[in-house]
Amino acid sequence: MYYSSESVEELIEQLCRLPTIGRKSAQRLAAHVLKMPRSDVKQLAEALVAVKDRVRACRICKNVTDADTCALCLSTRRDHGLVCVVEESSDVVALERTGEYNGVYHVLGGAVSPVDGIGPDDLTFGDLVNRVAPDPKNPEAPKIREVIVAVNPTVEGDVTAHYLREFLAPYVSVTRVAHGLPIGADLSFADEATLARALAGRRPL
Repeated sequence: MYYSSESVEELIEQLCRLPTIGRKSAQRLAAHVLKMPRSDVKQLAEALVAVKDRVRACRICKNVTDADTCALCLSTRRDHGLVCVVEESSDVVALERTGEYNGVYHVLGGAVSPVDGIGPDDLTFGDLVNRVAPDPKNPEAPKIREVIVAVNPTVEGDVTAHYLREFLAPYVSVTRVAHGLPIGADLSFADEATLARALAGRRPL
């Protein structure tokens, strides 16, 4: 233990468990928390607990939502025949910032990674296929005409795109966003202009 306060040390240890947060960053955050009014700290704590208690996966697209179905899937202004497949919910936010896409989404919940033991069955591939494949019991369901693969341009992303093509090609046109995105970069960190060009320049997969 480095601090004379066990409570501060415990806070630092917990903060260090967050991605990209090292000990020095955790110490700065802990010092900031100590200076915050108690009411603000309480609001922060309540927000953290609420995320775990209230947030769920949308029954259709698997994006994060507080309701059974997310606002994007419920919107009548969006093109429900166009589905953009992403790895994480943060990628939906990144694409929405461009203002260039008016379809709906499907969140896989990660990428296929044989090295890490993650296959299509560990992600939401099955739910996506069920969305895309024609359902004779529900002929009035929106017909999906194109699936845009917008996974990250990494080795895992390429493997994921390969599986998506194999799973979806029998039912629908499958395209992938153009590689205007930096190789090895996360989609959620790309700027709006780069993402807009990548969407506009998508190609058959």
